[in-house]
Amino acid sequence: MDNINITLPDNSVKTFPEGITAQEVADSIGPGLARAVVVAKINGNLKDLNYKIFRDSSLELFTGDTPEGHDTLLHSTAHLMAQAVKALYPNAKFTIGPTIQNGFYYDFDLDVSFTEDSLALIENKMKELSKKNQEIVRCEVSASEAINIFEKMGESYKVEIVGQINPEDTISLYKQSDFIDLCRGPHVSDTSKIKYFKLLSTSGAYWRGNEKNKMLQRIYGTVFSTKNSLKNHLYNLEEAKKRDHRKLGKELKLFSFDDEVGPGLPLWHPNGTILIEQLETLAKDMERKAGYDQVRTPHLTKGSLYDKSGHLDHYKDSMYPAMDVDGTEYYVKPMNCPHHHKIYSAFPRSYRDLPIRLSEYGTCYRYEKSGQLFGLMRVRSMQMNDAHIYCTKQSFKEEFLAVCNMYLYYFEIFGIEKYRMRLSLHSKDGLGEKYVNDPELWLETEQWVREALIEGKLDFEEVEGEAAFYGPKIDVQVWSAIGKEFTLATNQVDFAVPRKFGLSYKDENGKDRTPLCIHRAPLSTHERFIGFLIEHFGGDFPLWLAPVQVAVLPISDKVLDYSNLIYDELKSAGVRAILNNRPDKIGAKIRQAELEKINIMLIIGEKEVEEKMISVRRRFEGNTGTIGIDELKLILVKEIKTRSLSHRKETATTT
Repeated sequence: MDNINITLPDNSVKTFPEGITAQEVADSIGPGLARAVVVAKINGNLKDLNYKIFRDSSLELFTGDTPEGHDTLLHSTAHLMAQAVKALYPNAKFTIGPTIQNGFYYDFDLDVSFTEDSLALIENKMKELSKKNQEIVRCEVSASEAINIFEKMGESYKVEIVGQINPEDTISLYKQSDFIDLCRGPHVSDTSKIKYFKLLSTSGAYWRGNEKNKMLQRIYGTVFSTKNSLKNHLYNLEEAKKRDHRKLGKELKLFSFDDEVGPGLPLWHPNGTILIEQLETLAKDMERKAGYDQVRTPHLTKGSLYDKSGHLDHYKDSMYPAMDVDGTEYYVKPMNCPHHHKIYSAFPRSYRDLPIRLSEYGTCYRYEKSGQLFGLMRVRSMQMNDAHIYCTKQSFKEEFLAVCNMYLYYFEIFGIEKYRMRLSLHSKDGLGEKYVNDPELWLETEQWVREALIEGKLDFEEVEGEAAFYGPKIDVQVWSAIGKEFTLATNQVDFAVPRKFGLSYKDENGKDRTPLCIHRAPLSTHERFIGFLIEHFGGDFPLWLAPVQVAVLPISDKVLDYSNLIYDELKSAGVRAILNNRPDKIGAKIRQAELEKINIMLIIGEKEVEEKMISVRRRFEGNTGTIGIDELKLILVKEIKTRSLSHRKETATTT
């Protein structure tokens, strides 16, 4: 048997007999790595640990605490769960079981409804199967062979999936004992590597996400490489439940949904409307300083406008159906951009006018499938922090970076410490269908964005195939205080649609040129951003953003006159205050204010009246002493005007 050379990440080279596996290489390095490794990368491609190597190769070994290793663990645990379900419920049919962020799910078709007791039963079965050290074996067969295998097993959903593949194509199956599943892999070498897992919840899910198909049962779960990592994750999940924006939105009387209004159409209550107004004030202040002009556009538009913009070609499935008005099709608007293009084109433009920055908190309507609606995060009616910047090629980088820096300023205001910018690029195979068919301009524009980010010293990653249909974009991922990831802002370059609309400006030589257009929404939509802020702050908003900033709490009716005086002074200073004059004991009033997450409580008793002072209690700090009303107003107004984050609960993220 010949020997082969294996090059490790530190460039060291080890010699092994040909046919050695990645697991065996790990065994030769040390018992700790042998136990911890879960997947390998051989010559740049992820492979199972049992994959045999027959030629000189580079090799990387990944443990379960790496992104590659964790994803492999998640995927393998989904298979282990499906095996356990089939063992306990032989009539269950399994469908798909993908990984998601820090988790996985699997959808099943069976008549029995899963309960909490069911999850415990399945989890115990998984532990039993894990301890059997079942080898996980990959086998490659033709699609037609796979159909025969799954037909014999009675797995109709797998037959349907494989039936969409060319019968002669080779696909991979994975087998552990008598359980077989369709999967491209990779997977761990045996089930003993799957130890620290937890089944989390169940839900309903339509087959293929289509409400016309059968409702299946979905089980969610997670797995980690260490007991402590799993414990920390479960803690964060519990904390996330407490911070769920749907739960807090109801408790804090921010918003609601109503069946008679329609799914995905939020109703903003007075407290929630205050949040909206404060965010709009912030955005408009920032935009005025940055040279933006505010505009307004209608909610309805002729279909011909969206035909010209390309939305009907590329976006129709996400639009509400057309309505016929006197023989003309009208649509509720899903985007503001075509309207802003029309405002730009209403007058002749010169290079001296550019850049032109048009902003609008416009209401848009998008049809999200009912199964995809999720609180404020996925809605059908939304108010977007939208703007379009029309600029020359020469000023593009400066304008694009200014938008990115606006993001960073907002992140500082809201205490967003972790974020990631993702440069979404086109893919060649999508040209002419998913993307505007102009390959040279795509490459040129993507390079402009890349250079702007590098010159601005901004960290980013590139992702192919995620661009908008009209140009590359930056998507911004942010993490909340407890480490939950959200997609919020976007910054997009449009080199195609301005040309379709005939947008132009006169250059220095009097020639007509087409401007570039930057689409940007740094604060996303009211709905998504407020949903994020609710969970980020856990409902404990900083003083400037809080719907109710101060509660005046008289100890008895004897001090109501002085309490009313304090209340009126605060209102006159622009502070959002309430006066709790109910005949409750002061302890009950404080508890009520705490439940309503009111930042500042002013305790008024006979001593305060006599001394013309106020006792101040701050949330998370307790009593902070007494103060006069004039000094208090100065402190509060300054904290509000500077949008200070000083008054908030500090949350340690355990991730």
